[in-house]
Amino acid sequence: LQKLIRLLQATDDPLIQEKALITLSNSAAFSVNQDIIRNLDGLSIIGGMLSNCVPKVKEKALNALNNLSMNIKNQEEIQVYITQVCRNVESAPLNSDLQLAGLRLLTNMSVTSDYHHKMINSIPCFLHLLSEGSERTQIQVLKVLVNLSANPAMTRYLLRAQV
Repeated sequence: LQKLIRLLQATDDPLIQEKALITLSNSAAFSVNQDIIRNLDGLSIIGGMLSNCVPKVKEKALNALNNLSMNIKNQEEIQVYITQVCRNVESAPLNSDLQLAGLRLLTNMSVTSDYHHKMINSIPCFLHLLSEGSERTQIQVLKVLVNLSANPAMTRYLLRAQV
């Protein structure tokens, strides 16, 4: 894991970045690896890939963060990327794998109400995706909206959103 994280840091080759992120994502399926990746500063290195201009690299970074977000300590670090993830969801092509990867991460990050406030500005986008997206996109958006609606503090933002 340490070598993969170092490789991710050291290369500018999108193909190598993509493969390293896929491997880290698969490794993150095991809870012991989630802690190891966090302790090796892997979350910030993977999070840095969200700024990559190659959509496939961003998508793989989102998938890795999604798998890593199953851990509360990891969520505390991943939450700094929520606004950026929301922007990626909004700017990604409709129904793209990149958009779906972002929505999956937002679903996990919205299971508790701790970070709902960071998604408020994206509620109109979520509602737009609900009306315009494919069935897969709609299902993923609904998961985010259901999580947000479980928080009474979000009611006002959900009901007042301009669509």
